Amino acid sequence: MSRIGKKTISIPKGVTVTLNGQTVSVKGPKGERTWTVADEIEVKQDGDELSLTPRSDTQRARAMWGLSRTLVANMVTGVTEGFERSLELVGVGYRAAMKGKDLSLQLGFSHDVDIKAPEGITFAVPKQTEIKIQGNDKQAVGQIAAVIRKLRPPEPYKGKGVRYAGESVRRKEGKKK
Repeated sequence: MSRIGKKTISIPKGVTVTLNGQTVSVKGPKGERTWTVADEIEVKQDGDELSLTPRSDTQRARAMWGLSRTLVANMVTGVTEGFERSLELVGVGYRAAMKGKDLSLQLGFSHDVDIKAPEGITFAVPKQTEIKIQGNDKQAVGQIAAVIRKLRPPEPYKGKGVRYAGESVRRKEGKKK
């Protein structure tokens, strides 16, 4: 039995959930999200709660149960609160700036790196060395954060590079004399 799948999803005020067969649509103050649940899972709405149950006791149904519940819960959270990921730029001359809605990064290359904001994602640069990525899709926010981090990952000797806020970089000892 899935411990995550057993939990019900509470629907906050201001959020509307529409079930159309296996398609779940969630609409809230921060946008709208839709997702089609696997055929092995049954979705029921009673009042302000959603519950997901497997239709059979197969391996795939059990696997999809917890996954489906988590994805639907993330949709509800995304349209109410949204998701945010913060990145830090560490290094001399490393800085970020906004170009309209897009992000422009100086990361020690011979050129600036411009990143277009995907649909539903917004960038914010409170300081030159800090980037905030916001959106209502958890996967998209994490993916664009990973793409930006991959441009210049933190190196182990001086710790320079792009890192997640609060990420600890394991440092190596340099040359010995």
